[in-house]
Amino acid sequence: MFKNNIYKGLGLVLICATYTACKLPEVAQRAENKNTPVSFNGSQDTVSSASIQWRSFFTDPNLINLIDTALKNNQELNITLQDIEIAKNEIKARKGDLLPNVTYGIGAGLDKVGRYTSSGAGDASTEITPGKGVPEVLPDYHFGLQANWEADIWHKLRNSKKAAINHYLSTVEGKNFVITNLIAEVANSYYELLASDNQLETVKKNIELQSNALELMKIQKQATRVNELAVRKFEAEVLSSKSLEFDIQQDIVENENKINFLLGRFPQPIIRDKSSFTDLVPATVHTGLPAQLLANRPDIKQAEYELAAAKLDVKVAKAQFYPSLGISAAIGYQAFNPSYLLRTPESLIYSLAGDLAGPLINRNAIKAEYSSANAKQLQAVFDYEKAILNGYIEVANQMSKISNLQKSYDLKSKQVAALTQSIDISNDLFKAARADYFEVLMTQRDALQSKLELIDTKKQQLNAVVDIYQALGGGWK
Repeated sequence: MFKNNIYKGLGLVLICATYTACKLPEVAQRAENKNTPVSFNGSQDTVSSASIQWRSFFTDPNLINLIDTALKNNQELNITLQDIEIAKNEIKARKGDLLPNVTYGIGAGLDKVGRYTSSGAGDASTEITPGKGVPEVLPDYHFGLQANWEADIWHKLRNSKKAAINHYLSTVEGKNFVITNLIAEVANSYYELLASDNQLETVKKNIELQSNALELMKIQKQATRVNELAVRKFEAEVLSSKSLEFDIQQDIVENENKINFLLGRFPQPIIRDKSSFTDLVPATVHTGLPAQLLANRPDIKQAEYELAAAKLDVKVAKAQFYPSLGISAAIGYQAFNPSYLLRTPESLIYSLAGDLAGPLINRNAIKAEYSSANAKQLQAVFDYEKAILNGYIEVANQMSKISNLQKSYDLKSKQVAALTQSIDISNDLFKAARADYFEVLMTQRDALQSKLELIDTKKQQLNAVVDIYQALGGGWK
């Protein structure tokens, strides 16, 4: 009767555990939005430049060598590679959870039981061999194998392994995203360095021009055609340009060291061709279709894998509410005397047991874990949607920027040509006493400013092409 009551009680516990596991807390649900516009601002491109490998996209051999070095030595990229190794080991750990946990053990000890206990009384009345009783202090020698295994009846362990696989794939896309950003940063820094070189050359030529004008003012002063004020104005202009020269030289040093940092090396000169910057023609970029961003941009693919992992984590957390089935087994040998240890079957021991256990009363911790898993899933959905939206906006912005910069560059080129001609005209008019020194001074100043702005616009054009190539998801293939 007592055993029957125990069995009934255990059955009631299992029924209650199963019933309570079915009553899960309600959580918010949201389906990810993968819809994207049909095209980028009406573009007719169907092929994306992101499919072009970066070695073909960039044509400057010096830049290609710098990118190659960065991909080998950059510390951030190497850190990301270790994240991949960590994620790969996590998969192995989750696979291991699906297999039985087998251990071995060897032990020895002494056992003294009380005389007035059931064990002590039994030993006192037992003879090991005829005429020889059980010693009061009994040695114990044993060795064997023991195994424990959780039957994955709710797919908790398998879903955990799948989640680890998705996290691993996410880290791989994270590496690709780092590569894309690294290539773009090296290229942009390289073009900034070339722009600074050309600005420095422009300033040096302008200093020479201003110095000639200063000497002219000194001659004109001696001829009483201008006063001391004109000489001082031109002298100040020369000093200002020389100061600007040192500012640009400092920018060059910092840009070189920035590139060296990206390349994972100590400061050293950056090999480059300084002469052809203004002749560089920005590459033509094809945007393709917005839907192609889902396959090309590593950050979007990374967010997609993280979302898949978050969904599996919810299933794993949900399975915590259900009973788990554990199976344990052991086999080995045990004896009080080493000479008897390997006797079979007398010293052979084995066991086999199974247990079913689940949460019944205090489930708040599991509920909290389940709710957190659902909240993380919603975060993953929002991250995925944000990555898609951000990718589309970046491409749209760079498309507009490329178009407007080209128009701006054409106008600034005409401005530079006009102001360059104005320098000669102002000098001729000044010599003919038809213009004052201030007009000559302002014309030279405006010409210098326009040339520097033209170089900066060229740099922005090249940077915009790099940025849209990156925004389309190019560079990691």
